Amino acid sequence: MSSSLSPRSRRGFLGFASALLAAAALFVAAPAEAQTKLKVAAIYTVPVEQQWVSRIHKALEAAKSRGEIEYVFSENTANADYERVMRQYAEQGNGLIVGESFAVEAAARKVAKDYPKVAFLMGSSGKPQAPNFSVFDNYIQEPAYLTGMIAAGVSKSGQIGMVGGYPIPEVNRLMHAFMAGAQEINPKVKFTVSFIGSWFDPPKAKEAAFAMIDKGADVLYAERFGVSDAAKERGKLAIGNVINTQDKYPDTVVASALWNMEPTIDAALAKVKTGKFAAEDYGQYSLMKAKGSELAPLGSFEKKVPAELVAKVKAKEKAILDGSFKVKVVESEPKSN
Repeated sequence: MSSSLSPRSRRGFLGFASALLAAAALFVAAPAEAQTKLKVAAIYTVPVEQQWVSRIHKALEAAKSRGEIEYVFSENTANADYERVMRQYAEQGNGLIVGESFAVEAAARKVAKDYPKVAFLMGSSGKPQAPNFSVFDNYIQEPAYLTGMIAAGVSKSGQIGMVGGYPIPEVNRLMHAFMAGAQEINPKVKFTVSFIGSWFDPPKAKEAAFAMIDKGADVLYAERFGVSDAAKERGKLAIGNVINTQDKYPDTVVASALWNMEPTIDAALAKVKTGKFAAEDYGQYSLMKAKGSELAPLGSFEKKVPAELVAKVKAKEKAILDGSFKVKVVESEPKSN
C-alpha cells in the first residue's frame, strides 16, 4: 500500500522520529554516564569533626559537590576493625580509598597488596609502597612557625603551654616549628609541653591546659580540641592548629596554622582518573607554595596584634613562599624548657 504522506510530510516525520531516537539514546546513556563517577571511600578512626580528619572530609565533600566523585565514609573505626573496613570498601568497587594508617600500618599495607588495582591514599609516617599505596600528612610546619612568632609576640609572661595528642613525628614537627618561630621573637621564651595520649579527648586536653595556666602560661598552643576552652575560661590566649576556630573563640584564638587538603585530594583524583596513580609521597601538596597550608587571617585580633610583629610575620611568610627561608623539620619529641 502506498504512503499517503507527501515528500515534505515524510521529511518532517523522519526528522521528528530522529529527534525521538536521539532523546531516547540520551536517556539510556545518562545512567551509564553517571556510573563513570569515581567511587571514593574514606576510613576515619575519630569523628569527622576532629581537626585533622575534618580537613580530609571537607576536601572530599567538595569533590562530591562538584559532581566528580561518589563519596562514602566510616568514622570512629576501631583499629581492630580497620583492615576489615578497608577490604569491604575495596570489594565494593571503590577506585580510591583514603584513610589514616598510623596505628595500623602493617594491616593497611597488606590490604593494598591484595588489591593492586585500587588506589590507596593514606595518612602515614612511612614511605610509599609500590604500586598503589601513597602516603600524605599535614606538612603545615611553615604556618606553624608563623603562629609561633605571633604567640611569643603577644605573650606577656614569656611562658607558652603546648598540648598535643601523641609525640609522633607528625605532631612533633609542628610543635618544633612553632617553638622555633616563638624563639625568633623571644629567645628567652619558656615552653611547657604535654601529651594527653588521645586524638580526641577535649576534657583531658582542657585539664592539661589548666595546669599550664596555673604555672604561668598566658598563651596556649591548641594542637587538640579542649585547649581553647581552657584559655577562654581563664582569660588567656590560644593558637589554633589545622583549622580556624576563631569564630567560636573571637577573644581567645589569635591565629591558626591551617591545613588545606584540597590540593592533595585533587591531585590524587586526577591521577586515578587518568590511570596514572602510583605510590608517591603527597606531602608536597601540604606546603604553603602549593596552597596546602596557610596562616589564617588575624580576624578579630587584626588590630590587637602589634603592627611591628605583623610586619615581621609577613616578611617571614614572604621568605617562606619565595624559598629564601626554610622551616627546619625536627621530628623528635619536644620537651619543656
